[in-house]
Amino acid sequence: MGSKAPDDHRQAPDESSASTAIAVGNPPKLPAASGLLHGALEGEGEDDDDDDDDKARADFKSDLKCDSQSSQSKKKRKRSNKKKKKTLGDQQTTPPRVPLASLFHDQRYPEGEIVEYTTNNDNLHRTTAEELRHLSTANNMNDEFLNDYRKAAEIHRQVRQYVQTIAKPGISMSQLAEEIEDGVRALTNHQGLETGDALKAGMGFPTGLCLNNIAAHWTPNPGAKEVILQHDDVLKVDFGVHVRGRIVDSAFTVAFNSAYDNLLAAVKAATNIGLKEAGIDARIDHISEQIQEVMESYEVELNRKVYPIKAVRSITGHNILRYKIHGDKQVPFVKTRTNQRMEEGDVFAIETFGTTGKGYLRDDDGVYGYGRNENVSATGLHYASAKSLLKTIDENFGTLVFSRRFLERLGVKHYHLGMRSLISNGVVETYGPLVDVPGSYVAQFEHTVLLRPNCKEIISRGDDY
Repeated sequence: MGSKAPDDHRQAPDESSASTAIAVGNPPKLPAASGLLHGALEGEGEDDDDDDDDKARADFKSDLKCDSQSSQSKKKRKRSNKKKKKTLGDQQTTPPRVPLASLFHDQRYPEGEIVEYTTNNDNLHRTTAEELRHLSTANNMNDEFLNDYRKAAEIHRQVRQYVQTIAKPGISMSQLAEEIEDGVRALTNHQGLETGDALKAGMGFPTGLCLNNIAAHWTPNPGAKEVILQHDDVLKVDFGVHVRGRIVDSAFTVAFNSAYDNLLAAVKAATNIGLKEAGIDARIDHISEQIQEVMESYEVELNRKVYPIKAVRSITGHNILRYKIHGDKQVPFVKTRTNQRMEEGDVFAIETFGTTGKGYLRDDDGVYGYGRNENVSATGLHYASAKSLLKTIDENFGTLVFSRRFLERLGVKHYHLGMRSLISNGVVETYGPLVDVPGSYVAQFEHTVLLRPNCKEIISRGDDY
């Protein structure tokens, strides 16, 4: 979920950055955790020949040795079948609905892509022997942090891999959003219907499903006109998963017309260069310059006209804080003057947007979501409806961004007057769609990266992107 650029958006300061992430060794990923099977899973049939073998051994003493070997062979096959049945029972279903904790019985979740920090001198290492001793002591203290992030990332991978199989022309945006959100809630095993349950784990922010010139912050709302995916559309799918407030933010673009291939390739390459350059002490102005250089080296031909691909200027990547998708650091996609650096323990959403349009986004009509402004007091509220709504927000979402769909799923009704009061008093902020010029096409790719002390972990990396 992109952060609006500084000139367009007031950032709320936060007293601390994300908890320091420490390297922890993990067992290899279970093969069963990534497979997708249709419907309920059944084991192999059982072997029923043992009784006949026992009778044969009693009747034919002379053939005891042969019969004994046959019986042992069949018993061995029987044990093998039982083991196979147990393994198959640990598979994910299609659509994904098995809680992740049921697939990873030891509660140890797969690592992301581990990238060692590099220096100009290959003989130099960032981590000294003294630091290694310190890190070995700190590992156990920070294991929960890494495991929460890895669980959220694995849920994101499994849900999005299923979504990629159903995001085809003819599907409605409402159905796509429901599949994503139902999958995330099922895999976290937190449906978010009881008070406070959504704060334990679930959606990190509303599902973004942005078509064509809509760059970011659009989601289907209850009662709105249905939008159907078409063959010539460019669809950005952006959703977040959180476990105890640790948010994984990742996005990808789907296009069915091969004419858009270069647009998608440019944005993916720009995101990957941002991930490559990210690290402890990395200068954000340098990363931004590299992103723009890669992005704008591409062009795309549409309807016999060549369009240079431009880096979008009105939205940025950002650091992520606990229960807050937008922190106080931003990573623009164009060369920018800033003294900000990345620091040890930071969590960043490295994303890029490329466009065939102007590259300057404007606010469009509609509401994507709402976010609680924790720095504004609620003491000035006069309407009982506003106070009641705020209580619901604080108890179920805190500072997580939420949508109208999330509210109505909780059974909240007649909230519009109360919401207007909260917005006018600055207690709640709104997020609206951001669009480029009509007729243009925007693509997006995004990953979450943890800046650990001796390496960076691209936590949301998968086989798909």
